[in-house]
Formats: sequence, C-alpha cells, structure tokens
Amino acid sequence: MKNIYSSHSQETVSISIESSLIWELALGIAGYTYEKLRHTFEQDEQWTQRMSLMPASLRNNLDKINKTNLWFGIIMLQNKVSASTIKEFSQKISTLPPDSFYKTLLPYKNRSHESHRIETSKRYEQPDAFYHYALLFKDHDYLEGYIRSLSDLSRDELHTLLADTLSEWYNWMSQDIDWEKWMQALSFEKKRHGLLDNQKPLEEIERITKGAKYVPEPSVWNIKLIPHISYRPWILEQKTSDTKLIFYPLSDEALLEPGSPSNELVRGHKALGDELRLKLLYQLVSGPLSLQELTLQFNVSKTTLHHQLSLLKAAKFVKVEKGIYSANTHYIRSFSNELHHYLVENTNAE
Repeated sequence: MKNIYSSHSQETVSISIESSLIWELALGIAGYTYEKLRHTFEQDEQWTQRMSLMPASLRNNLDKINKTNLWFGIIMLQNKVSASTIKEFSQKISTLPPDSFYKTLLPYKNRSHESHRIETSKRYEQPDAFYHYALLFKDHDYLEGYIRSLSDLSRDELHTLLADTLSEWYNWMSQDIDWEKWMQALSFEKKRHGLLDNQKPLEEIERITKGAKYVPEPSVWNIKLIPHISYRPWILEQKTSDTKLIFYPLSDEALLEPGSPSNELVRGHKALGDELRLKLLYQLVSGPLSLQELTLQFNVSKTTLHHQLSLLKAAKFVKVEKGIYSANTHYIRSFSNELHHYLVENTNAE
C-alpha cells in the first residue's frame, strides 16, 4: 500500500510579549496576598515598610482577595480584554455578556470537561452549578475555593471588588519612588525583543525568560510572555483553554543603575547569611534529601526547615522535584562568578 501525502504548512504556537499596567498590578496583588510565599518576594520588605500608608479600604479588599484567591480572576479577565488602564479594564469587563464573563473567570480543566465549564458559565445564577464544577479541582491548592467564591458574590459585587482593588493598589504602589522607573523598564522590555521567531517557540521562551523550559501542551496555540517586577523572583504560569500565560521576572540589568549590585546578588547573600541555611546547603551539596530526612538530621521542625528551604529555593541555590531537595550546583558556581564580576567591575571603574 502506498500513501500519498499532500504538503501543508506546519502549524506552530504563536508567541507574544505583553506588558501593561494591569498585568503589573495584578501580579502585585497576587504576590501580596500569597501568605505562604510572601516572605520570599523581593517586594515584601517594601510592602511591609509602607504598610502604614495603606488605606483601610485597600486592606479590607486585599483580605477578601486573600480569602477567595480572586487575583486569579483579575488575570483571567485581563487576558480576555487586554486593557491598558484601570478605567478601560473596568469598562470592558462591564460590557461582557454574563456567560462570557463567567466563562472567562472559570478555570480551564481539560478538553473532556470543557462542556461542563461552558454549561456552568451559562448557569451563573445557580450556585449549585459552581459547586459541582469546583469539585473537579478538589486537589488543587486554591481553585476549588476560588470557584465557590464566584457564586458567593453577585456579578456587580465581583466587578466592584476587582476594579476597586486594582485602583487602590495602584494609588498605593505608585507612591513608590521607583514606580515610574519600573513602568519604563517593563515597557522597554517589550520593545527590545522586537519580532519573535514563532518557528522556534521553545528556544524563544527560554531566551526571553532566561531559562524557563516550556513543554508543549494540547490545545495551547498562544503563548503570552509577560514581564513583571512585583512577583520577582518567581515565574508564574497560568493556562486558559487555548493560551499559556508565562509571567517572568524582569532581569536585574533592566533595573540597575551603574555600580549597583543586582537584586539577585543581594538576595543570594541574604539567603546565605544564616547558619542553618548554610548548613542545609552544605548537606544538599553532598546529595539530594527529602524534607523528612533533613528534619531528622537537624532536629528542627518541618515548618522551620520548609521556611528556610523556600528562601534558598527563591535565591536559586536549591531545587526541589517531587519532594526531594537538591543543591543547584550550576547556579552556585555562577553566583560566585557574578560576585567576582561585580567587584572587579567596580574596582576597574575606580
């Protein structure tokens, strides 16, 4: 038997870089309300120092976001409307038909449950519909509760909460002396990459994000790369029915003034400036260990060790896979080289 093949152009995913005020505000709200990891965010110290300037109404709204994880909803809606300003965001989501509004808010599970998601969005006035769809995410860290919260608030209440939180967060954050510099750096990040090579999406993603590895996924035809400052040093990934969102931290080079150490260098030395963390890293250089094994070795509670390991992981000295921690020896060597480069560069400058 002979097969006859007709030639067709090969389809690839479309990659784009998006940068806007709304994305940065959404990531800031997401980071601030992420209690378990907030201490690892670069902005946490500044958030804490400026707490006295935060109005009570914003604290109240952030508390609601924290309990409901509605930051996820801001991200899903912004992906839908691509707004540049808070006013535009508010106007665009207010004009979405109700079923489109809720379909956007409801997280994508997989192809086999897509009809369930669409049907739930059409039954937005029936709380039971949301509760049944939420059961599909029973093992997820936050999406089950998030979906349930969508039925606890009316559409107008959701709209008001999200728009008001964005507006008040902007008013609070824009008082920072570095805010304008951050906005300029984010805008420049999109411009400096120019046209992207959609024929080599995996290579482009790794190049632009400086190391993020993307594994192709079924149904994903669009990939948005979104630089951020508020969620540094983490990469955040979210997925819709057809789009992958990869939020990557803006590089230090884009933010530094001449002669200033990179945040990565400062964060790394802070992570190493603790006896227990140094001992943990010393053990992990010798070989991978689980949290239970480390607990037995150090006679310290799992909670304490997990906290210290998360700081080492945020500083990139430690990796974790399937519950097993290991030293990132490649990064440890590059960190040492970066320190040498910084000191030598400053010495030469003098």
